[in-house]
Amino acid sequence: MEYQKTVLPNNLRVLSSPMPHTRSVSIAFYMGVGSRYEAESEGGASHFIEHLLFKGTRKWPTALHIASAVEGVGGLINGSTGQEVTVYWAKLAKPHWKLGFEILSDMLLNPLFREEDVEKERHVILEEMNMLMDSPEDWVYIMAIHLLWPGHPLGREIIGTRESLSNLTRQHLVNYMRRHYIPSQAVISVAGDISHQEVLDAVSEYLEEWVDGRAFSYLPAPNHSDGPSQDYQKRQTEQVHMVLNWRGLPLNHPDRFALRVMNAILGEGMSSRLFTEIREKRGLAYRIHSYLEFFQDTGAMGISAGIAPSRFDEALCAIAEQLARLKEQEVPEEELRKAKEFIKGRLLLQLEDSFSVAAWLGRQELLLGHILSVDEVIEAIEAVTPQDVRRLACELLKPSNFNLAVIGPFGEEKDWVKVFNL
Repeated sequence: MEYQKTVLPNNLRVLSSPMPHTRSVSIAFYMGVGSRYEAESEGGASHFIEHLLFKGTRKWPTALHIASAVEGVGGLINGSTGQEVTVYWAKLAKPHWKLGFEILSDMLLNPLFREEDVEKERHVILEEMNMLMDSPEDWVYIMAIHLLWPGHPLGREIIGTRESLSNLTRQHLVNYMRRHYIPSQAVISVAGDISHQEVLDAVSEYLEEWVDGRAFSYLPAPNHSDGPSQDYQKRQTEQVHMVLNWRGLPLNHPDRFALRVMNAILGEGMSSRLFTEIREKRGLAYRIHSYLEFFQDTGAMGISAGIAPSRFDEALCAIAEQLARLKEQEVPEEELRKAKEFIKGRLLLQLEDSFSVAAWLGRQELLLGHILSVDEVIEAIEAVTPQDVRRLACELLKPSNFNLAVIGPFGEEKDWVKVFNL
């Protein structure tokens, strides 16, 4: 993957990757701020601001103006908020790419932040929260992160709480944006049928007024676990929804590639151990998978599943068996090879898309300060050994690290997490 990088006098980093075989251009504005930068009283501010930037700018004064301008040429525009990153992006056909860049720039520098939009969007986000709470499959994940990082911003909902959303005023949001939306905490990444000079010319034309400021950091994550812990919420659901999680590794940890291989073996895809054993062989669940999350100073790994109440205990024991197997036995070479090919294949398929390339560059530059090439990642995946996987499993899969969140129709809570006293 070819790319060029320029750091401008205001400390804004600009990256581009030429993809002349495509007819699209993807533009991603990565902001180094998310929910973990928020005080408890301003919970949900990052997500609230992301919504408001789409409600109108100086040149495109309403959400309809923004949407119509982009969709009128067949383009896409959207945004998302995470714990450490907020991203605004657009993907357009090559002849219209500057329109997308101009709209994103105007959203960033000239949002209207009308009082009526703040109040209207507050209600929209509260409805988004209601939707989240109505979905036990999603809400059990929120319960699980509360257990994993109790009392820490990483353990709070990205969307905020009813109380924090009710207390956020327009001025709170404006001040928060001024503090965090600064060039030195941002990366602009563009990929597609475009030259680096064209991107720099667009930055000069539309972002010339953007002035840098003082960067604010986040509250470091604790390096210890308070587990094992458990939380249960009774609901009259047809399935028991569960998330088992534990501390993982930071984004730049040297063992992160071994962890990705371990995750692929355990529960990523339909040939993984969990899917094969829990669903295909025993018929205990329709949905089961494992997942990874990487942050700058910590991380998480977990297992999510939906299980019939009558077979919940059996399923927990079967999951515990697969975790114990990772600790007790080295992964056979053939299974290790398949996991590596799975990861490499998914990566290469993903990077055929211009937005995925822009995201690959922008996210790494923002969070790591450097960019690994695809070949470097593949080389690191290939270097993982069966001994690496087993060593990592023994380090991470300890009883004191486990947290279990459960939503289901049981009359009373049991001590389910004790099953994972591996």
